[in-house]
Amino acid sequence: MRKPLGGLVSILLILAITTISWKSAKITKERNFKNGFSARELLQKYISNIYESAHLQESGLGLEVFNKAVTGFMNLKAGNMVPQTSFILTVVDLAKSSHQKRMWVVDLLDKQLVLNTYAAHGHGSGDDMATSFSNKIDSHQSSLGFYITGEVYHGGNGRSLKLDGVDAGFNSNARERAIVVHGADYVGENAIYSIGRLGRSYGCPAVPVNMAEQVINTIKDKTVMFINGNDGRYTSKYLDEEQAANYVFPESSNGNVLASM
Repeated sequence: MRKPLGGLVSILLILAITTISWKSAKITKERNFKNGFSARELLQKYISNIYESAHLQESGLGLEVFNKAVTGFMNLKAGNMVPQTSFILTVVDLAKSSHQKRMWVVDLLDKQLVLNTYAAHGHGSGDDMATSFSNKIDSHQSSLGFYITGEVYHGGNGRSLKLDGVDAGFNSNARERAIVVHGADYVGENAIYSIGRLGRSYGCPAVPVNMAEQVINTIKDKTVMFINGNDGRYTSKYLDEEQAANYVFPESSNGNVLASM
């Protein structure tokens, strides 16, 4: 008996057309989303847009350092280590002289520079320039890497903000070392005028006394801080650009909400 091949052929033809149509729609969607750029390239454009909109070059913050800071910020968000509603990023660049304003607080949502002020480094790290860094207890050196701001408390330096280092081996002892944000009278223009540089801390990114309240109130409640410095040994899993790019610009959708900022 001859089998009804006509019906089978019709079914296979319908399935083939449906598959081709689905693949075509998927490819068109991806092309429309990427617009010819990879997720990593889109991330670079996104970071450059914030950098230019916030006039960070004019304030002295280098694009390369800002790129690292934003990359880490996105990876920390991707790992749900900071609230998804948090858009404040603090950058401290200890590759700069202490008599320069080397702390920046940036609102990534509004693409604005909120604060730019002085920040001290540890006296074990160097004089005007910080040249050595450590995670060791009692080293009195600054520690590089990504931090998440903790709770506010009142201590020997007045109102202060605790920091939790998230880079194992580089700043993970921050809380045990009492590395915090606090105001200090040895930080600011008076200190620079007197000794030609800032005074130094025990490793804390101390700020001018008259700026401490504003800094603490702006960056408290689990925001990200990145401390940069000249140390070729520093590495971090949070500097994974591909992972950060896929968080901001996931290929399977029209992009994370952050990408529309």
